[in-house]
Amino acid sequence: MENKKYSITVAGGGSTFTPGIVLMLLDNLDRFPIRSIKFYDNDAERQEIVAKACEIYIKENAPDIDFSYTTDPEKAFTDIDFVLAHIRVGKYEMREKDEKIPLKYGVVGQETCGPGGIAYGMRSIGGVLEILDYMEKYSPNAWMLNYSNPAAIVAEATRRLRPNSKILNICDMPIDLEEKMARICGLKSRKEMQVSYYGLNHFGWWTKIYDKDGNDLMPKIKEHVARNGFADALSDTNQHVDESWMETFRKVKDVYAVDPSTIPNTYLKYYLFPDYVVEHSNPEYTRANEVMDGREKYVFGICKEIIEKGTSKIEGGFEADAHATYIVDLACAIAKNTLERFLLIVPNEGAIENFDRTAMVEIPCIVGKNGYEKICQGAIPQFQKGLMEQQVSVEKLVVEAWIEGSYQKLWQAITLSKTVPSAKVAKLILDDLIEANKGYWPELK
Repeated sequence: MENKKYSITVAGGGSTFTPGIVLMLLDNLDRFPIRSIKFYDNDAERQEIVAKACEIYIKENAPDIDFSYTTDPEKAFTDIDFVLAHIRVGKYEMREKDEKIPLKYGVVGQETCGPGGIAYGMRSIGGVLEILDYMEKYSPNAWMLNYSNPAAIVAEATRRLRPNSKILNICDMPIDLEEKMARICGLKSRKEMQVSYYGLNHFGWWTKIYDKDGNDLMPKIKEHVARNGFADALSDTNQHVDESWMETFRKVKDVYAVDPSTIPNTYLKYYLFPDYVVEHSNPEYTRANEVMDGREKYVFGICKEIIEKGTSKIEGGFEADAHATYIVDLACAIAKNTLERFLLIVPNEGAIENFDRTAMVEIPCIVGKNGYEKICQGAIPQFQKGLMEQQVSVEKLVVEAWIEGSYQKLWQAITLSKTVPSAKVAKLILDDLIEANKGYWPELK
């Protein structure tokens, strides 16, 4: 068992994040040995560019690993141990619509929050379930590590529709923020901290943070966030460095002021300051445009140069997705029963004692070969409870709308979002989103 090598399928092989995932996997072969890596995507042309470049990189750096890429589910999901799923149904063209349609009506346009997140969720549910079903059909003992967005809606859908599946729903945003907190405290890594956290995905709060010796780090982090947010605690990577992210990290200062007893997830700005977000958004040039003009062109440009030159040893080159080592950590926890702590999106079932038992909450869990055990967070304050009850109802209504093909429930979901001012505006946005998402959403009645 100790010498076992693992087979990985990356679902979303054409993603701009895929090369970083490959580098991260290869950087950790000493603790997570790999015998094969497969890419799977339903966009053959897009995937081929990323895959051919990654194939060259793997041959030069880990030639013993068998590499392949395919659009055939049977080939992709047969004889594997883990699926790393980061799909984007509709790609960035649909993300652009998710962001721009709400902004047309003076409402937050964001890929996982508000109407844009709901639209994305309606597209993602079917895609994630399809991949999960392929995995269970062809490799029933495999685990799916899913970090496809919007994670909250996807997690609720898998809870409702695939309750016994071997899937762990995870998110990298808390990891990124914990790395920033570690930097604030002069630590080398977030792994030197132990945290308590509760919430929904992209909707949570840190309540306790200690170092390995049990020293309380919250006062130092709070002092820093109250003064600067997270904007001056950045890493050396190219992720989260665009101006829209800089503004988000600065705005944490104001989000924190609403409840200084906790440290907030950055995404709470969209719910607590939606007017500010709209005022500082360009309805003609959103985050999707930033990504398409930045990261998208950069990564595909590198891929094409590697293919053209036949070597990955070029100036610039691929960059490892450093904070995504948590994916390897999670796979190792399952494969080697390390019993490490992770923030996972899991059924509450009393872990937050005064909150909906069926809600998919984001809390610390201990992970081993048989799955996870939740770490109870106790009762939560009325402010957070009220916000979370509203938001979890949005997520549940979206999943019900997808299952039932219900226009009414999707209208209710958008109306209930804290980012939307009225049912009238919600209906206008919904009707535009239905038109934009033809072929992606179930037909609504």
